[in-house]
Amino acid sequence: MPRSKFGDIYRDLKYKIESGEYPYQSLVPSENTLVAVYSCSRNTVRRALAGLIEAGYVQAIQGKGVRVLYRPVPVARAPFTLGRMESFRETALRCRTSYQTRVVHFSMTQTDGAMAAASGFPPGADVYHVERVRIIDGRAMVLEVSYFLRSVVPTLTPEAAEQSIYAYLEKELGVQIMTSKRTITVERATPADRLYLDMGSYDCLAVVTNQAFNADGILFEYTVSHYHPEYFRFQDTASRRGKKAE
Repeated sequence: MPRSKFGDIYRDLKYKIESGEYPYQSLVPSENTLVAVYSCSRNTVRRALAGLIEAGYVQAIQGKGVRVLYRPVPVARAPFTLGRMESFRETALRCRTSYQTRVVHFSMTQTDGAMAAASGFPPGADVYHVERVRIIDGRAMVLEVSYFLRSVVPTLTPEAAEQSIYAYLEKELGVQIMTSKRTITVERATPADRLYLDMGSYDCLAVVTNQAFNADGILFEYTVSHYHPEYFRFQDTASRRGKKAE
């Protein structure tokens, strides 16, 4: 599948913002300048900027241009954004942290009644069961327990799980990952958390339950991620439009 021009521009502008080339509160170059730099149409530039606005990186200011809202955050608490889907590898690269993934369990199983009720998969469905420990800057900080529907993900390997499952699905299998539904809770640490994570004196974690859907609206992934409190920092961007204070 060919890469889109506006997608390439979006990624380049995003990198320049994250790297500080376009610093916090500065104005990105004008549309005319970007059209010339990227040799594209004005509409292509506007689509790329619209993506950055939606992601909370910039804000359009009438009569002035597009102002940068992105600010770097402390590395110890990498920001996972709620408004978009991003793999662990993509987040680690964006935050410039050293990272490693260790697969501690990999098998094929079938969903029973309890798993079907929790995940949304049909009962008796064939799924890959993958458990991974995410290591950030040498510390085990995240435990992920994932299930992938075999009818959508016909092949999966421990090697792919150690790299990036999303990259494997998109580049190798052609799966279009479209939508994610997430629930965030705070829960007591489990024996597995204490076994695999550097919990220290902490006895609770942030738990993110994720359901991911492909382009056909089929649920293909159910993941429960346990985040060490020192690494947990979720952020979102919201806009207040057309509202008057009551």
